[in-house]
Amino acid sequence: MNIQWYPGHMTKAKRGMKEDMKLIDLVIELVDARVPVSSRNPDIDQLGAGKARMVLLNKSDLADERLNGRWASWFEAQKIHTVKIDARNRGILKQIQSVVQEACKEKLERDRRRGILNRPVRAMVVGIPNVGKSTFINSFAGKACARTGDKPGVTKGNQWIRLNKTLELLDTPGILWPKFEDQQVGVKLAMIGSINDQILNKDELACELIRFLNSYYPQALSERFSLEDGKGQPEHILEEIARARACLMKGGELDVSRAAALLLDDFRAGKLGRITLEEPKEQ
Repeated sequence: MNIQWYPGHMTKAKRGMKEDMKLIDLVIELVDARVPVSSRNPDIDQLGAGKARMVLLNKSDLADERLNGRWASWFEAQKIHTVKIDARNRGILKQIQSVVQEACKEKLERDRRRGILNRPVRAMVVGIPNVGKSTFINSFAGKACARTGDKPGVTKGNQWIRLNKTLELLDTPGILWPKFEDQQVGVKLAMIGSINDQILNKDELACELIRFLNSYYPQALSERFSLEDGKGQPEHILEEIARARACLMKGGELDVSRAAALLLDDFRAGKLGRITLEEPKEQ
């Protein structure tokens, strides 16, 4: 599958982020814990050069816990402060405040030496579309101050949110990068819902997901859809899912496109179990 998606507003958003970098102390990057590397915009490293860095492994409740720990260690090895979170859970977000202070320790110490006290840390929240930035900010702030939705591209403009006396957040629109050099990156982002579904061939995408699940999580499909086998050609399994979920067109013909959409929705919602699509490479 060849998937590319880079709407025009993303170019403008990237320019805005570049300008705003001079205003901030810390870059908080949300990634999807199911695809921690594929959901990182490679442009952020260049844009945020010289700034304190922090990665939040969001949707870690949907990801394979065994791999969550390995990914957290992988980022920490790169001197990036890392926290596993579910952005909808306000309780777990309390620990982030202390990690922010730790990430900005040098900046806070410089301020103290200059006699600057109680100046809040200003952090830019970045991430690809639909990764959960606005949900995170709303949970952290305790009120709906950033628009949220389950479609990529909800946040269209930058907005500052003052959380308390010690921290201000700048919410930014989700941006991708102009071209996916590795096509598997595009496929994985499509699977988790960060690519506009309207440009996708969901039947093909569902078959790609089935191939992956059969290789790495072989029980997931049979357990979710009560399939006798759950193995074999992806097209055949998609037909089995259509039959199991009574996805039928007029005349009783199997509606495999509806089954494909149902499978993708179930995966994105975590109904197939806790699944991670990529593993960290040894450093």
